[in-house]
Amino acid sequence: MHTARRPPAMRDVAHLAGVSHQTVSRVINDHPNVRSQTRARVLAAMRALDYQPNIAARTLATNRSQTVGLVTFDTTLFGPSFMVHAIERAAREAGYFVSVASAREPDVPQVRDAVRRLREQAVEGIVTLAPVAAAWTALRQVPLDVPIVGRGTTAEPGDDSEVPMVAIDNAAGAALATRHLLELGHRTVHHVAGPANWPEARERMAGWRTALEDAGRPAPAPLTSDWSAAAGYAAGRTLAERPEVTAVFCANDQVAVGVLRALYEAGRSVPHAVSVVGFDDMPEAPYLLPPLTTVRQDFAELGRRSLDLLVDQISTGSRRGGEFRSAPSLIVRGSTATPLAL
Repeated sequence: MHTARRPPAMRDVAHLAGVSHQTVSRVINDHPNVRSQTRARVLAAMRALDYQPNIAARTLATNRSQTVGLVTFDTTLFGPSFMVHAIERAAREAGYFVSVASAREPDVPQVRDAVRRLREQAVEGIVTLAPVAAAWTALRQVPLDVPIVGRGTTAEPGDDSEVPMVAIDNAAGAALATRHLLELGHRTVHHVAGPANWPEARERMAGWRTALEDAGRPAPAPLTSDWSAAAGYAAGRTLAERPEVTAVFCANDQVAVGVLRALYEAGRSVPHAVSVVGFDDMPEAPYLLPPLTTVRQDFAELGRRSLDLLVDQISTGSRRGGEFRSAPSLIVRGSTATPLAL
């Protein structure tokens, strides 16, 4: 019968490093008045003993949790899921832990409840990844003394709420995709749009429509989706039955996957009969058949910008409004080409 071993305590670290209990505490709390040699010795002792500092005790001692909160929602979509990873990595590099509160649906009550749960954990600031119109209402209700950043959420016109926002320039990305297809010689570009309650979907549709109008081309009625490959497949079956369709811009890469499958089943060759462009540049995009032309989002930059804005609020004690928009880029691959008729 084995007796459970007592986990190492701060006094064990102090004994092994040959320093006082107070010196160990200063190293753990990153106090500046510790010599570099002493700090190195304490850190080596912590590693040797596998000592894990008590985060709750440190929070009480310093009045800082070194933790930021992240509001997300239950989804398998590539964009939001990858943003969780990007923000967690940026937070780790900045010396913060991340606590995640997930909402079943990105609506006002659940986003508000997720923010409440994170505040109960004494997080120092919150990033929200609920990029739908309803989330903006919930963010406006967060007290001004709570540092907060919205990712992918857009304020209503005329709203002067001081909630900083980080997003990609969706309209510019959609315009890049649409102009690329027009420059290849396609008469017009059809669009499979995302859900209407997502600002990102509305912005991508607006960019697509503006690019067509600027070129003097007709804008066909868009088809809608829920961002999924299944919805893209359903839309693709409709498009495949229309011989005038030679170019399709999809609201995201997962929708494009469904469109590609539907066109293949209908015998519409990609890119010779129909060109297809997605949005996001998910990791699988280069390995589809054909490789997918798409609009790339720099998720790593968006994660860093979100953390930078949040840490600025934490350090200054003031919330500044405004919006940062990341510039997208077009990645041209094998799913687009000059139409056969040219």
